Amino acid sequence: MVGLQEAPRCEIEVNYNQFGANPPPEMNPVEDYFVQNNENSGSPLLYNPSSPQNSPGSESSTNAKPDHMNRASDLLMAVSIGAGLNKNKIIEQAVEAMEELFKLAIMGEPLWQHNGNGGMETLNGFQYLREFGSFDATMEQIMRMVEVGEPQCFLSSDCNCNFDQDVPSSFSKLNFEPLNIETSRETAFVEMNPMNIVQLLMDTKQWATTFYSIVSRTTLLGVILENVDGSYNGVLQVMSAEFHQRTPLIPARQCYFARYCKKHTNGTWGVVDVSLENLFPYPQVQFRRRPSGCVIQEVGNRGSKVTWIEHVEVDNRSLHPLFRPIVSSGFAFSAKRWIATINRHCQWLTTSTARTAPTTDGVLIPQEGRESLLKLAEKMTKNFFNNINSCSENVWSGLPQNFAAQDVRLRYGNILKVPGKPSGNIVIFTTSIQIPVPMEVLFDFLRHERTRNRWDLLSNQRHVRELVYVSNGENPKNRVSIMQVNGSALCLIRHLGKEMEPWEVS
Repeated sequence: MVGLQEAPRCEIEVNYNQFGANPPPEMNPVEDYFVQNNENSGSPLLYNPSSPQNSPGSESSTNAKPDHMNRASDLLMAVSIGAGLNKNKIIEQAVEAMEELFKLAIMGEPLWQHNGNGGMETLNGFQYLREFGSFDATMEQIMRMVEVGEPQCFLSSDCNCNFDQDVPSSFSKLNFEPLNIETSRETAFVEMNPMNIVQLLMDTKQWATTFYSIVSRTTLLGVILENVDGSYNGVLQVMSAEFHQRTPLIPARQCYFARYCKKHTNGTWGVVDVSLENLFPYPQVQFRRRPSGCVIQEVGNRGSKVTWIEHVEVDNRSLHPLFRPIVSSGFAFSAKRWIATINRHCQWLTTSTARTAPTTDGVLIPQEGRESLLKLAEKMTKNFFNNINSCSENVWSGLPQNFAAQDVRLRYGNILKVPGKPSGNIVIFTTSIQIPVPMEVLFDFLRHERTRNRWDLLSNQRHVRELVYVSNGENPKNRVSIMQVNGSALCLIRHLGKEMEPWEVS
């Protein structure tokens, strides 16, 4: 399992013919205006020219649709949800999803079981079917076969069993879609009151901004039910979104879903997502959100107890073998990751608003300077994630075969015009490797001043000194630093952070 991922970026002048690619077209004033005013673009500093996506079996790492197709689909979906019949169907499905979410949040074994992957809770598939599924006689027969030790492959996309041999003829008529099921549940304390968490989830801009390490694109398509008491209680909205990991080797996941918020009688809030692909037929569904979301309970005046549930179906056939274990297990897009991101956001708010935050050398950074430094580091990290993920706006290509680097991906685009800086093109290379050393050892090697000149080209083999830093959270390794290369006027801003298991160095 890959514990730490790093994708270095290079801004260089390049001969595109060397890589078998055509140079990007120059931006015209219309494109320039559009990109500057597109708040949901993948990167505020990078423009990607339109290009058709490669198929899952090609050198491209993502099977997401091109961005202009996404916007057309969003428009069609927005028109479709306006019909009265469709609204009623969406409301009915959202209410049922909320009921299921609360049941999933309070139930324990045997429905939920712990596995060895970091103690993560996952659903027992058969218990889930017993509790929430609707069965016909054929499904009952299959479950009885499984209970007595017969083949269990009918729920797996990797099934190699032949149902035509020694089984009832009705089994051969079953046509299961090649979608893997990923489930996880995480419960944790969050230093934020329930109302603020609800607002963070229901406001699409706040949601995309807070979860930029997971959400690469989001669009609010329509509001089915509006609030009646000034809060988000009872609000039902339809959205589209793309979910990503920090590598183009893991395809982005995109879907349309309804998000429903409900406050229950005991003051507990629920926010649930459920896909709408079954209501609006889609040519090829590669990702579907079953009832997923969170249940939020107030804990005195200190914060909230949040139970997060992820339950999705996904086509992992185009997944790179290096990442198959952590993705197929549900760990890569787990509930633990969403909870960790909220807590990280809370730590950022606490650090930026603190009156004093001395370093080990006793250096005090004024609150205004500390907040500006944290915002700059967050913008840098967000831009880094946006530039290396596999969202539909990032069109990745593999290197030609004669380079013998199958896992290297590259893409290019135009740098948006910035006053005082020359215009030009940017080329981004990224690769992922597995290193046989403990994660902490590798992270310390990358973060330490004494070893940075051994891997960082910007240091030019000179020693690097940390001038000042701001700690972010209880772990002293979570920090934002200003670093200087000895004998040079070059200063660097470095952001070190731990979302859950992987460390990030940017």
